[in-house]
Amino acid sequence: MVEFKLPDNFLIGTATASVQIEGGDTNNTWYKWCEEGHIKDASSCIIANDHWNRVEQDTEILKSLHVHTHRMSLEWSRIEPSKGSYSKEAIEHYRNEIKLLLKNNIKPLVTLHHFSEPLWFQELGAWKKAGNTKFFLDYVSYVVEELGELVSDWLTFNEPNVFAKLGYIIGMWPPGERNLRVGFRVQVEIIKAHIETYKIIHKIRENKKFPGKTMVGAAIHIRIFDSTTRLGNMVARAADYIFHELFIQGMTEGKILFPLPSGGYKCKPGRYVDFFGINYYTRNIVEFTLNPLNWFHNLIGDNELDKSDLGWDIYPQGVYRVCKKYYDRYKLPIYITENGISDKFDNRRPDYICNHLIYIARAIKEGIPVERYYYWTLMDNFEWTEGETANFGLYDCDFQSQERKKRKSADLFAFICKNRGLTEAFINDYNTQSTAEKNTV
Repeated sequence: MVEFKLPDNFLIGTATASVQIEGGDTNNTWYKWCEEGHIKDASSCIIANDHWNRVEQDTEILKSLHVHTHRMSLEWSRIEPSKGSYSKEAIEHYRNEIKLLLKNNIKPLVTLHHFSEPLWFQELGAWKKAGNTKFFLDYVSYVVEELGELVSDWLTFNEPNVFAKLGYIIGMWPPGERNLRVGFRVQVEIIKAHIETYKIIHKIRENKKFPGKTMVGAAIHIRIFDSTTRLGNMVARAADYIFHELFIQGMTEGKILFPLPSGGYKCKPGRYVDFFGINYYTRNIVEFTLNPLNWFHNLIGDNELDKSDLGWDIYPQGVYRVCKKYYDRYKLPIYITENGISDKFDNRRPDYICNHLIYIARAIKEGIPVERYYYWTLMDNFEWTEGETANFGLYDCDFQSQERKKRKSADLFAFICKNRGLTEAFINDYNTQSTAEKNTV
């Protein structure tokens, strides 16, 4: 850790997702996926962090961390439990949760789709059928009408590239499809849904004269793909195009790129985001392979880099590289909508957070307008197919007792939020306390 300083208007916060923390909802696709036995540790999102019943407690934790902003998602299956029928109870719950954030001077960034969907939507064919996109847009319109006065900042989709690949091409996530052609068709529908959602949010907030500047974007999962060989570089560029560019250019510019099927869909060229949202965690080294079942490539780690508990390379300079790349292209403000590490014993998290923020500070100093940073995540949660065994949280959570226990890195994060940087005095004190704790153990 070294001393660094971020601008006074830079916003730092945490990110969560509804299915991963709320618990209690049996009407979503991930609950069904859990019940079918697809989770590695046999856990279920039905428990999670019981956040639905502990909003006040968890908001107090956010307050204690001095966060300026918090990213949360809405659970579509709670808000619209059956097609065309909306729950006043659910929308009022989210209204109160957002009001509580605002009361504590925490600016909400709200995600409309974070991997999970109502079971009725899946039963209708979800994104495989072009006509189903209207159901998502109806949900969006209802939500923005109800909450748009409180929320000015929105994310349409979280990691649509991950969602489409794992859900419709590889089949590791719900709905478990393994069909490349279907996966490409789904990608087009999601791009269309994003563009129309962008228009809807702006239109409703403008017509209603809701306060605040409307900011709409998407959170794209971006990995660095590097290689050390000529063939590897060619495959890395292809992986970057398929995994990143199809969605980035589609959602940002309205382009339907090859090999996506347009299906006759035409969109006026333009900009359909107000900021560029980046979820950045790691990079991969790409190796060429003759195995067509693996799409002619392997993704491996760098033996010289430290790893997270999930085996992901810790490569903080990557956040600078992606910020520079996409700012040079789009000249849009950048939000780091997720960045975090699975680290059960909290040994690597302090340096992970600080080193990524140092590279962000460097980008800002060079004129790249990185405006926000959201750490993933507030507390250990239900981490999709990993279940309860991935430890990304600033707080540990006992999923049985629901006790939230602060990790040492939470103190570091709170200081960074409060001071928008680190001082040498704090670093010395923090390192001294950490050393004393290790010696005690």
